[in-house]
Amino acid sequence: MNVHILEMPLDFGASRHGSDMGPSAIRLAGIKEKLESIGHTTYVHTDIFKATAQEYEKPGNPNAKYLKPIVRACNKLASSVEIITSEGDFPLVLGGDHSVVLGSLAGLAATAKKTGQKIGVLYVDAHGDFNTNETTPTGNIHGECLAASAGLGLPELTNLYFDGQKVDPKNICFVGSRDLDPGEKKLMKEAGVTVFTMSDIDRQGFDTVVEKVKTFFKKVDIIHVSFDMDCLDPMFAPGTGIPLPGGLTNREALLLMEEIATTGKVKSAEIVEVNPILDVRNQTAILAVNLAARLLGETLY
Repeated sequence: MNVHILEMPLDFGASRHGSDMGPSAIRLAGIKEKLESIGHTTYVHTDIFKATAQEYEKPGNPNAKYLKPIVRACNKLASSVEIITSEGDFPLVLGGDHSVVLGSLAGLAATAKKTGQKIGVLYVDAHGDFNTNETTPTGNIHGECLAASAGLGLPELTNLYFDGQKVDPKNICFVGSRDLDPGEKKLMKEAGVTVFTMSDIDRQGFDTVVEKVKTFFKKVDIIHVSFDMDCLDPMFAPGTGIPLPGGLTNREALLLMEEIATTGKVKSAEIVEVNPILDVRNQTAILAVNLAARLLGETLY
């Protein structure tokens, strides 16, 4: 398969700096070589977004900080993703903060619109990212990006790349959630997303949750996987912007990627929030490489 690695050194969506260096850390961890070793042909795109320092930009709207540069960057990403997916190739987006999902989903949705396919989203994240400008406690767009993709929030975000909803919230499935704001929790319930929290995993067992996730996606034609490294316990992924104890283990995350790959429906993905400033010997970026490989077909035997 042709895999296009799209580097998005965007950290305007978050409060803590450093995730803009995530793509280079994943590159240094050997993403290209790893994917080629399992039979893929890779194409690297480093020119989609040229970052200017966040300190030199004005935040603007306090409830949607750095809205303009984020919209500009994500429109460019969406265009690239649409071109890649229209040709039947696989875009693998490396963030950056999670606001890049706005562009990834907009591009995939544009292709799906032309082909009449239904999109599902596997959102592996400690957080919901389902706030809007009215519920956000921080004003950081990485906490509003999925709600916007589902049609909720500011028009500049909901209508990014093309007008209207990019994914039906009833086709969104969360895994690993453990830190949801009150406002976004209410919106998530009203929108009808499916959520498997860490408590659900503890109660039901990880194998049961994985099987339920695979069953959930039987109703869609294509799947976008959005993987935030903060879903992992900091013991396994210390290099991320908002580390929270009690997350997934590395083995659980790798298995989830391997299992979702067996559906044959995964057509695009992103791995975000690798922050090498906070990492230890680049172990978070190395794990990101292995997660991508499992998602793209690698098995242990």
